[in-house]
Amino acid sequence: MYAVISDRSRQHTVRSGDVILCDLQAEQQVGDKITFDDVLLVSHEGTIKLGHPFVAGASVVGEVLGEKKGDKVIAFRFKRRKNVRRKRGHRQHYTQVKIAEING
Repeated sequence: MYAVISDRSRQHTVRSGDVILCDLQAEQQVGDKITFDDVLLVSHEGTIKLGHPFVAGASVVGEVLGEKKGDKVIAFRFKRRKNVRRKRGHRQHYTQVKIAEING
């Protein structure tokens, strides 16, 4: 059984027991339960329920494992022969969530 969920601006394909990275939710503590109600698709034993845009009555429950930083992204500006260089780095903060169950 798997589902496709929408979390703010990202979509994730999840199965029970998967660990995903969601956008940072600072108000959530380790061990809290998160319910994703925006379920786009649910597949169970070969049958597929496709939402328009969301599947009615479907939800995915996950448990917060903690915060995690993503990979470093480098933004580098450069102009040749002008001695212009700007290097900036960024690491996005994520909330690590373990999927507990898929309802629907």
